[in-house]
Amino acid sequence: MSNSPYVFEATMENFQESVMVASSSTPILIDVWADWCAPCKQLMPLLEKLAGEYQGQFLLAKVNADEQQQLTASLGVRSLPTVILVKDGQAVDGFNGALPESEIRAVLDKHVEAPAEDPYETASRQWQEGDLEGALEILTAMNQKDPENLKVLIDIAQIKAELGDVDTAEQILDSLPPEEKLQPQAKQLAARIKFIKQAGKLPPVAELEHTLAENPKDPEALHQLALQHVLKDENAQAMELLIRLMQADSTYKDGVAKTTLIELFDKLGNSNDDVRAYRRKLYTLMH
Repeated sequence: MSNSPYVFEATMENFQESVMVASSSTPILIDVWADWCAPCKQLMPLLEKLAGEYQGQFLLAKVNADEQQQLTASLGVRSLPTVILVKDGQAVDGFNGALPESEIRAVLDKHVEAPAEDPYETASRQWQEGDLEGALEILTAMNQKDPENLKVLIDIAQIKAELGDVDTAEQILDSLPPEEKLQPQAKQLAARIKFIKQAGKLPPVAELEHTLAENPKDPEALHQLALQHVLKDENAQAMELLIRLMQADSTYKDGVAKTTLIELFDKLGNSNDDVRAYRRKLYTLMH
């Protein structure tokens, strides 16, 4: 049984009052399920999560089909899971089977007021979609309300760096407490700032590719082209070039290939698939 105030067990005894009457003020989503039904077990946690996110805009009534056979039959249920949305005492929508979250939201949003999106989530979405200015505006407002939120502050610095305002990004990084500078997000920012600073000194990509076509082991060209790929977020290509540089000349510029790889790992974080793959390659190469 869920501890959520927005989820309850519906039975034959309480159905009229808790569902039909209550639906005149709050829509009720009925989930008819059974313990032996695998799709039911897949769907139920998702419905409970949505009930929490919508914060009482609808209530979730769970009907155990095995224990409430009379109620299940009265609802006309022929397959499990069956989901019915009741509003003002009437079934107004529903579906069968375990739908994806987006499709369930689409059903709900036709009849229920959608919850307001969290500002941080809105900023993150805009950032991912390429609207850096829009994301920065939201994050700046959040920072003004809560200057102690270092996650927001570092995000602001990340976007500033992406927009080319490296000085401001570096100032924010320098202002962080020493322990915060050791956190993964701050280390990623520091690495990104370093890569951006190097960008102005790099030859064009076409020139570097031409050099490598003539001499595939040219250490300077391998290093500089890797940095060009980093700045374009083409990280796997960058890592591959740095591995090639280690193979060609591991001592070039005091082992800059290894150093740059580790900085790139910091920039992307340990959960990145490319980082895991190329960390293994680096380990194999060194041992």
